[in-house]
Amino acid sequence: MNIPFNKPHMTGKELWYIAQAHANGHLAGDGRFTGLCSRWLEARTGASKALLTHSCTAALEMAAILADLQPGDEVIMPSYTFVSTANAFVLRGAVPVFVDVRADTLNIDEQLIEAAITARTRAIVPVHYAGVGCEMDAIIDIARRHELLVIEDAAQAVMASYKGRPLGGIGDMGALSFHETKNIISGEGGALLVNSVHHAARAEIVREKGTNRSQFFRGQVDKYTWVDIGSSYLPGELIAAFLWAQMEEADSITRRRLGIWETYHHGFAEAERQGRLRRPVVPPHCAHNAHMYYLLLPELDVRTAFIERLRRLGIHCVFHYIPLHDAPAGRRFGRPHGTLAVTEDVAKRLVRLPVWLGMEDEQAGIIDQVLAAL
Repeated sequence: MNIPFNKPHMTGKELWYIAQAHANGHLAGDGRFTGLCSRWLEARTGASKALLTHSCTAALEMAAILADLQPGDEVIMPSYTFVSTANAFVLRGAVPVFVDVRADTLNIDEQLIEAAITARTRAIVPVHYAGVGCEMDAIIDIARRHELLVIEDAAQAVMASYKGRPLGGIGDMGALSFHETKNIISGEGGALLVNSVHHAARAEIVREKGTNRSQFFRGQVDKYTWVDIGSSYLPGELIAAFLWAQMEEADSITRRRLGIWETYHHGFAEAERQGRLRRPVVPPHCAHNAHMYYLLLPELDVRTAFIERLRRLGIHCVFHYIPLHDAPAGRRFGRPHGTLAVTEDVAKRLVRLPVWLGMEDEQAGIIDQVLAAL
């Protein structure tokens, strides 16, 4: 077998739309395809404004600027996440405060958040792991009582929802990813969802190098100039053209991925009953997007041997994050709240299986080999 961990899916229209963008003579940011993608996101998520960015990292950095963080301010987040979740806020001088995750969904444990709040806390950053929603009602309640911002890291959560509400569109802001490993892709790419009208106008300025360029093109000012801090967070129009081809097929892409996920889930049910592994948990009030399928194996040595056995068979499985609080920069710039015992345990035992469109015919064989490798 030759099963890569990820294989980017093409809908068939990407190159055609890129050619159209070229023919339009507009290759920089905020052209026709950027507008199509932004309006699609606003319609799907209910965001006041959706701004395409060149990465989810860029979207998180914009959110950190919009939060008006000052050196020494604190931001509560899980440690079991990608480095960008923390780095975006560290760049503003803020201190990530790492809270443990739930043992079921691997999302931030909402019951531990309030105890981590101090006089310096300014925001909570829930990360929707594997496209499964955090307990947003509880998180929003805590944030409102303590006058904190909620910035959703929804990098893995396009087309997923919590109690019928699209992830990324629930908090004050949300960051999405269209990296080639995600469900809907543009190679590199992302978006900032601005759900609070209060931040919408400034978000445009921050995204365009701190200028009021968008207001100028709408005729709201007679010239544009430097008015705030910011950077060049726009993607080029070719990226947006590629992404639009993906957005047009987002529903069918999600349905096919959910089918792959369900086939895995059924295939490993008996092994879970036997105590050989643990399957993902999706609460009934969460509609996930099949971003990934993972297994929790008994211990680190079992996982290491498992990954190597499957690699020799041509099936490429991978572990996931090294907890940020254990990383050199995490120890330097952040601090843990509590022991983070679940985070440390999960990081040693979790393994991700291949999920990509086109692998369906191979999936039965993959399941057989996974079970044999346990």
